[in-house]
Amino acid sequence: MLICGVGEVLWDIFPDKETFGGAALNFCANLQRLGDTATLVSAVGNDRLGRLAMDRMRLLGLDTRTIQQVADLPTGTATISTGPDGEPAFSISRPAAFDAISPDSSTVAYLLAADPSWLYFGTLLQTNPRIESFTAELAGKLRPAGTFYDMNLRPGHWNLPLVQRLSRLATIVKLNESEARILHDRTQTGYAPFSLDAFCRVWASTYDIEVICITLGGEGCLIYAQENVSLFPGYKVTVCDTVGSGDAFASAFLHGYSSGWPITHTARFANALGAIVASRAGATPDWTMDEILAMIPAHPG
Repeated sequence: MLICGVGEVLWDIFPDKETFGGAALNFCANLQRLGDTATLVSAVGNDRLGRLAMDRMRLLGLDTRTIQQVADLPTGTATISTGPDGEPAFSISRPAAFDAISPDSSTVAYLLAADPSWLYFGTLLQTNPRIESFTAELAGKLRPAGTFYDMNLRPGHWNLPLVQRLSRLATIVKLNESEARILHDRTQTGYAPFSLDAFCRVWASTYDIEVICITLGGEGCLIYAQENVSLFPGYKVTVCDTVGSGDAFASAFLHGYSSGWPITHTARFANALGAIVASRAGATPDWTMDEILAMIPAHPG
């Protein structure tokens, strides 16, 4: 399977370290490890972190031909802190190099010739109208390729009309429970009690979405598919940091779904990889397929 991603490359800045990341980069790196091929459209600065990012991408086996290097903006960074709920909070510096993505005709021709099966995008980068326009155009030209929209709603880096437009492009949408509640509260008319089941049915119907994945942290995930909503419990691990675990879940889910696996196996596979990444430091830690498969049979369901 070949996947084209449009998204950010950045460095996660912790109090004691800096680690390579960015939702789109994490997603593509995990797909490469799963045996798929991922091409990422992004940009880095002509600086120390940019040069280091290019080296890391090559080590991860990622194609860097669609990564631009810009001279007048720094490579993206996200300062990570822990919120009161224990979840990571992100402070993202903008404008950054990834905001300067300017795909030319040769980049588009290269992507079309590659004929990817899926197009991946998030919300952060799409706040730039020029990049949103490019992504929508690419989605149209790549049909019948599927589209995977991983929301990742970062405070100050999204708005409801944008999320609605991107949802209309999507075959699969992934978000977390908190994001589902926020969208429910901002779109409900009159009094409508929140439930994940109802949210999935309304959002899927409104935007013609095939599958919705809602991650529930250590509790696992809820999947809406073929008008059915199912809950899949998570796996117990000792959490090191959760940065990148949602991206790992997304890559594993798409890998299984595009391979024609049953939703039950696909969701458990995705939960397992998300848990493994959460148990290790950094957004793209090492893991093996054997570790994922060894975890799945341990589930009582």
